[in-house]
Amino acid sequence: MNGFKAPGAIEKRSFAIIEEELGGRAFPEGVGEVIKRVIHTTADFDYAENLAFSPDAVAHAKAALQAGATVVTDTNMALAGISKPALAALGGRAVCFMADPEVAAEAKARGVTRAAVSMERAAKLEGAVIFAIGNAPTALLRLHKLAEEGAVSPALVIGVPVGFVNVVEAKELFHGGETPYIIARGRKGGSNVAAAIVNALLYQLVKREGF
Repeated sequence: MNGFKAPGAIEKRSFAIIEEELGGRAFPEGVGEVIKRVIHTTADFDYAENLAFSPDAVAHAKAALQAGATVVTDTNMALAGISKPALAALGGRAVCFMADPEVAAEAKARGVTRAAVSMERAAKLEGAVIFAIGNAPTALLRLHKLAEEGAVSPALVIGVPVGFVNVVEAKELFHGGETPYIIARGRKGGSNVAAAIVNALLYQLVKREGF
């Protein structure tokens, strides 16, 4: 044996270890898949406690994805991490407006963040939209305000920015609210977590090649 395993075998063993360390803990349908994939991505078992789901969040998300939802990210890193084949199989797409020159110019002119302007741009998209925010709390703050104003009705908000300034406060705006959400309470999160949650939802709907 050369000690190397196929990616599918490595992932399968990794999830088996996660199951073992969770001690057979039971989660609601669809929720466990999300939590375990985030743990797989981060090797951080705190997410078994930190991830908060609104009622029927997974069901709302899966219905939106099956309807060909657009996934909006706040970083190109999160955008890159989302499985495009799985998303395309459902007729969906993923976009990020952060690097758009018009967004940058408007943000500079108004003295606001590009993340905030990106959310305003995304609010104008047609069809079901899932927001996957892993970096910028200002994106969550603006998105919450837009939702309050009736300018956008997200199919799901994945609120998992990481950091220290306004991070907890921005996430808590959604906790217990009417907008469907999956949030990482506290300071932890990141673009990789945002992408992992999207993929965990997609993989419940689309069979992955080679796994």
